[in-house]
Amino acid sequence: MNIKVLIADDHHVVRRGLLFFLKTQQDIEVVGEAVNGEEAVELVKLLQPDVVLMDLSMPVMNGVEATKAIRKVNSDVKIIILTSFSDQDHVIPAIRAGASGYQLKDIEPDELVSTIRDCIKGESKLHPKVTTHVMTHLTNNTTNSLSRINDLTKREKDVLKELTKGKSNKEIAADLFITEKTVKTHVSNILSKLQLADRTQAALFAVKKGFED
Repeated sequence: MNIKVLIADDHHVVRRGLLFFLKTQQDIEVVGEAVNGEEAVELVKLLQPDVVLMDLSMPVMNGVEATKAIRKVNSDVKIIILTSFSDQDHVIPAIRAGASGYQLKDIEPDELVSTIRDCIKGESKLHPKVTTHVMTHLTNNTTNSLSRINDLTKREKDVLKELTKGKSNKEIAADLFITEKTVKTHVSNILSKLQLADRTQAALFAVKKGFED
């Protein structure tokens, strides 16, 4: 089964380059291209891609706002930020918005393909420069979250532990013998109690703190 990819970038040359390379991958199919964030949101609704390669700096609607909007209409689609910006002011808002990965445009083509495949498996792929920003941000914001771990129920802790393994809701549901809907509820409760924005932050937080059941 092919991985359906949507490319969102306002630069024609970038889109052409990505399309040209991704076409060489037997398991990846580029289903559409968007020139701005607003168009990306509409194409996600229409084409139902598995992955969106999202630029940050685009007209009409930027990548962060588009990521937020897409997460509201399709919580299953994986959004990989592909940009030239690696500073904290761009990284943190993108991760908070719900991006599953964050890579820079100087990434090696093979590494980009690996990022796409890994994100589909539920793994968060961040450029090393980006990881540093995220971990620093979490360090500065985890004191309250750490004190709230005790507020998690036994089952919520089980789900949090599974999140650190990069598992999807479907995989967690199968492993814990509960429904996907129940998993989604637990994840929502975890994020609320720990005051974190998304499952990527929750997983990074848990790993950083050596969280164990």
